[in-house]
Amino acid sequence: MVARGEAKARALLRGALGRRLRSLASVAVPVLLAIADAMLVNGLELDLEVGVSMLAAAALALRRRFPLLVFLFTLPGLYIGYIWFAPMIGLCTLAVRRPGRARLGLCAVLLIAAHIFPYPMSDFVLTDYRENTQVLIDACVTSATPIALGLLMRTRQELASRVEDLTRSLRREDRLLADRVKTTERARLAREMHDVVAHQVSLISLQAGAVQVSTEDAEARAGARTIRELSVRTLEELRHMVGVLRADGGEGAEAHGLAPQPDLEELPRLIEMSALDVTYEGGVVAGASGTKTVERAAFRTVQEALTNVRKHAPGARVRVRVDPVDAVRVEPVDAVRGEGSGRGEGAGRAEAAEESRAAHGLRVEIRNGPPDATATVPALPGGGHGLVGLRERAQSLGGTLEARHTSDGGFVVRAEFPYGAG
Repeated sequence: MVARGEAKARALLRGALGRRLRSLASVAVPVLLAIADAMLVNGLELDLEVGVSMLAAAALALRRRFPLLVFLFTLPGLYIGYIWFAPMIGLCTLAVRRPGRARLGLCAVLLIAAHIFPYPMSDFVLTDYRENTQVLIDACVTSATPIALGLLMRTRQELASRVEDLTRSLRREDRLLADRVKTTERARLAREMHDVVAHQVSLISLQAGAVQVSTEDAEARAGARTIRELSVRTLEELRHMVGVLRADGGEGAEAHGLAPQPDLEELPRLIEMSALDVTYEGGVVAGASGTKTVERAAFRTVQEALTNVRKHAPGARVRVRVDPVDAVRVEPVDAVRGEGSGRGEGAGRAEAAEESRAAHGLRVEIRNGPPDATATVPALPGGGHGLVGLRERAQSLGGTLEARHTSDGGFVVRAEFPYGAG
């Protein structure tokens, strides 16, 4: 229990309350010390000495903002009230805040003068050499000590700032080294992807070409031709991804045009090659008013949704709609956290998104009916991350993604993207 209490106390001191207390203490403690010094030297009876001493002590509250003026304001307290703490603290603060040689030298001379000459001046005896020499040495030590301490504190602050800069530089170098390691790893992954996937897809394309040439069945030849076209398209996208992985950054590589990226113009061809019963309703012209990033996100959404229909709802009828919208509103939606139409994967909990608006946007909706009971369910692998990735892509562009079951046993995926986000 004691250890837990000590840990809570340390945490409290490190927090905002601790910082406020330290800041208040740095202002209040010197003022209290100067007041105690004035009271010990001059007593509690209100007179001129006590008055100037208390004013000098109160002026220390502003020493960080006006160090020179505060020091000058404390000199009457030294000259008339014979106090020490207020002028020494003021001179130390001046050395920390305004460490000019000429300024510090002049202030040291003023402090020495206020210390040597008594109040009133008629009490000063010039011929008392021994006592005057002792007072002069005392005054020099009194002025040199706060200056040395202040310069030492300033040097310490500068060293701490320098160490902090060096620490940030080391962290930056560590990040650069980590980025370099990631770049090397991306290049290695690119080589592995090219060697493994490209080889297998090339074999699929060759086998499909052989079937297309050897078979006499027109339907088989059409299927083989479709397989070859899909293989070629897959190889093109694979080459693009390999280029992105081997580049220093994905966006920079994409900006240099390593390979053309799919957009809304490619949607009819994607639907034609999907081998599904799809009705396409396109209400927007590709590239007319939006950005390529948004159109690419819409294409990937349709592509993933059709893949999910093929996996989980074979034989279902599908309707794809792409429409412009005047405003995109980010609202809480039911986002599915598993790939596919949610059959066998389960639906995720609804996530509330902060409300925002965009002047123009794009709405993509893919709606499928219930699966055909007589159709064969293909044994296609699934990682359970398809719709999750689509939702994250939509949110990164400032839009939303909704994926849920429908009352007729089907499924709907609806995404909205604001133009200008890409």
